Amino acid sequence: MKKRTKTLPAIITGVAILIGGIWLINESRYPNVPAFNDHFTRKFLNKDKKVDDGFYEFKSKTGQYAMWFPEEYQLIHENDEDYVVSGKMYERWVAAYTKEHKKEHQINSISLKFSEGRDPGDESFSVESLMKNRFNVSEPKVIETSNTRIYYQSAYIYFKGPEKHVINDSKEHVSNTYVAYVADKESTNVIQLSMDQVGDFIEDSNLEKNTWVLNMLKSIHFKEENNGDARR
Repeated sequence: MKKRTKTLPAIITGVAILIGGIWLINESRYPNVPAFNDHFTRKFLNKDKKVDDGFYEFKSKTGQYAMWFPEEYQLIHENDEDYVVSGKMYERWVAAYTKEHKKEHQINSISLKFSEGRDPGDESFSVESLMKNRFNVSEPKVIETSNTRIYYQSAYIYFKGPEKHVINDSKEHVSNTYVAYVADKESTNVIQLSMDQVGDFIEDSNLEKNTWVLNMLKSIHFKEENNGDARR
């Protein structure tokens, strides 16, 4: 009986070591970056497809679009309202990461909403409403890819008490908010996306930030009959 008692802990220890080893092997298959360190976020990403420096391919659970996803971000999933998907028709998510600088913290977030069934005739009205809601004025830039029309606008937004202030001139202040409306040319699918920085310091220049944002927006690729990859 004593021999069996001594054997049991040894077996348990051996099993624990074996499970731990398997877990380490499985984890080592993933890139060592924040996006893959989160088990929920990694479900959307292709670990074998680093599409550009700092980005991996993200595939929507709707199956309707793919895009580039920044490796330092993680999807927020603390409750059922943080990530929402409804079949192939709707998806909403928020991703974030915190940048530290000395004793200051800057919260960076990306909010995305995918939906289908837009009325192409209302596209201009939808864009104008979206931009005015965030920036008080609607002055979007427009670029096109082979698949999409991209409307985007940026500004520096801050609050004094409950009052919202918007500086639309990027020469006066580096933007901390970007908003985009991305319409598929071949369907009624649309993505509304916003990127926000909250904190007391902004390290990126306007040029660097614009390039980063545009790379992500241009990467959005809606599903085609024979191809759903994220590409420019």
